[in-house]
Amino acid sequence: MKKIILGSIVAIFLVGCTQESQNKIGRAIQNWTGTNGVLEVYAGDKLAKRFMHIDKLTTAISTSGNTPRPYRFGYGILDENLNGKVDKGEKRVYFEFSDYSTSYIFYEAPHN
Repeated sequence: MKKIILGSIVAIFLVGCTQESQNKIGRAIQNWTGTNGVLEVYAGDKLAKRFMHIDKLTTAISTSGNTPRPYRFGYGILDENLNGKVDKGEKRVYFEFSDYSTSYIFYEAPHN
């Protein structure tokens, strides 16, 4: 019975939220549960960098308000040799990229 009441409260709350609020809630749940994201950055048609095991990409927000900045950032393992595997010695790094000028693909890696 408690599960039904809790589910009803959550459903009513979500219906009353704006789409942006629902998106933020969805991202929060996804961030909490984690993902296995891969970010590939391209220079023209050539793969230039690959970051693996990313749990989320974040849009930067200005320090003086809620204005989004034109770049995204995150943490992931740099695939230095671009072989699609995490090899010994490849480390977790912080990265940033521009939303305006960077050709990139972000996707969840398939589970093997």
